[in-house]
Amino acid sequence: MLTPFEFETRTRLIFGPGSSARLGELATELGAKRALLVSDPGIVKVGHADQGMESLEAAGLEVGLFADIEENPTTAHVEGGVAFAKTFKPDLIVGLGGGSSIDCAKGINFVLTNGGRMQDYWGVGKATLPMLPMIAVPTTAGTGSETQSFALISDAETHAKMACGDKKAACRIAVLDPELTVTQPPAVTALTGIDAIAHSIETFVTRKRNVVSLEFSRRAWSLLSESFLSVLERPDDLEARGSMQLGAALAGLAIENSMLGAAHSLANPLTAKYGIVHGQAVGAMLPHVIRFNGEKFGDRYDLLLFGTSNGKHTAGEALAVRVEEFLAASGLKSRLSELGVVPSDFEALAEDAAKQWTASFNPREIGPADCQAIYQRAL
Repeated sequence: MLTPFEFETRTRLIFGPGSSARLGELATELGAKRALLVSDPGIVKVGHADQGMESLEAAGLEVGLFADIEENPTTAHVEGGVAFAKTFKPDLIVGLGGGSSIDCAKGINFVLTNGGRMQDYWGVGKATLPMLPMIAVPTTAGTGSETQSFALISDAETHAKMACGDKKAACRIAVLDPELTVTQPPAVTALTGIDAIAHSIETFVTRKRNVVSLEFSRRAWSLLSESFLSVLERPDDLEARGSMQLGAALAGLAIENSMLGAAHSLANPLTAKYGIVHGQAVGAMLPHVIRFNGEKFGDRYDLLLFGTSNGKHTAGEALAVRVEEFLAASGLKSRLSELGVVPSDFEALAEDAAKQWTASFNPREIGPADCQAIYQRAL
């Protein structure tokens, strides 16, 4: 029996090399006159923000640039952006950069249009007033935030990672220009790529998965798994860059329809306590979560592998090994001990992990004891 679901396309996808040059044209299609461009210092440094501003200004828009953002945006970054936006008074917000820029742009949109604090929107459907139209121009192939209605914002004081979702927060347009991803440093390519791969795998097996999300997950996995090593070995391979960017966007659509699982719930406390970059934390936990889930849901992983797992391993083990090969090739660490995590923290980390929202969507029920055991295996 097919699982009931509801699917609505909220974001127009525009894909292709050079497509970011259309930013000004697309903004005018939305009737915009004043665009707030949200980016980060790295994107400004390589010139992508200037290109975006030039396209918008050539179309007759007034542009304000806010780039006071760091990786894993916090409520403090959102507050700074809101203060700037209140003075500038935009009628359109453009998130140009990685997931951090796009998520922060969404966060600014929440608070600017609906008031209060970012914490007020933790959860789903908390925005009661209309929000400004948004355009996302991702410069990485990772979070898939451009195709989701969620913003991940950390509380600056508690470090809790808050998933703030509302249909009104979805971008009207996502511009996928693989040329913008070529300038990523190798470490960023690896970190964001592993995150996107995790999205394609986790969405394929969650409790909430459905016939629509499965198609997005499967296609995302195919694009990402076939191109990841290529972009590591040949950073200028535009075909592979495009496959990674499209795969990440499709994985984002899968998240929108099926949510994520335990690899993300276990990763978030590692980021909060140790400051471990999200992609690294997810990558370290993913193989062990696959093995944990594979004990009861290995058939789902076999479907993702299209029956290509060899006779030496179960589907879950074969997939876990493949992810470990990706980690090794990318230079990312695979053991928690290499990341400075100490066993004495496992109990507290596990309690936090079990309370994470994404844990509730994991195919196999997972509690604090399970989380602690998985941390131990990953040590």
